[in-house]
Amino acid sequence: MAALKIYYDLISQPARAVLALVKVNGIPYESCPIQLRKGEHLSEEYMKVNPFHRVPTIIDDGFKLMESVAILRYLCRTRNLDDHWYPKDPKLQARVDEYLEWQHIDIRSNTMGYIMNKFMMPSLTGTPADKKLVDMLQNNMDQSFDYIENVWLKNDKKYLIGEQISIADLLGVFEAHSTRVAGYDPRINRPKLTSWMDRMRTELNPHYDELNVPIDKVIEKFKGIPPMRKK
Repeated sequence: MAALKIYYDLISQPARAVLALVKVNGIPYESCPIQLRKGEHLSEEYMKVNPFHRVPTIIDDGFKLMESVAILRYLCRTRNLDDHWYPKDPKLQARVDEYLEWQHIDIRSNTMGYIMNKFMMPSLTGTPADKKLVDMLQNNMDQSFDYIENVWLKNDKKYLIGEQISIADLLGVFEAHSTRVAGYDPRINRPKLTSWMDRMRTELNPHYDELNVPIDKVIEKFKGIPPMRKK
């Protein structure tokens, strides 16, 4: 049995990013699925694993990490992965870190706020979404994806940091893919982002499609629901 255990739910964008890294690189691991919709993350048993009730979490031969960015960096350092994932060169590594720090306070926060208020809470409670709040959150998210288009992918870079894929791209692409559950397509009017997402799917497949199966089922189920407003 692999020394590395990964606790995850494929509905989680960061969990999919971690699993993409291990699958693409053939890292052996023990699968420990946690079903968020069934409240398994709130159980006493899982509290011993992660007292924050979140996924992903890893336990590597007794060493535990409970945060996705730390997990991605750790796996790159301990599994001798190709340097492009998390470069050893200080300046290139700083570029990856620059995106990782930005995504937590910007695009991650904005997409989750939008998905929660536009889709998840109305689905769980049966209460209609607050249109004014959702419009504000969509404005914020529009700006985040415009930054991807015009800042991170400027000068026609192939990937967020440059000409090679990195862990920044993993977090970015699964975040972008997930917004479609709430009727939002980040590709619209963003040709660079569209090309990047297509490139990421090709680069990561068959794992990209496999990891997105649960989220794609939700997208398919609710695709008839019109957006509250168009971009």
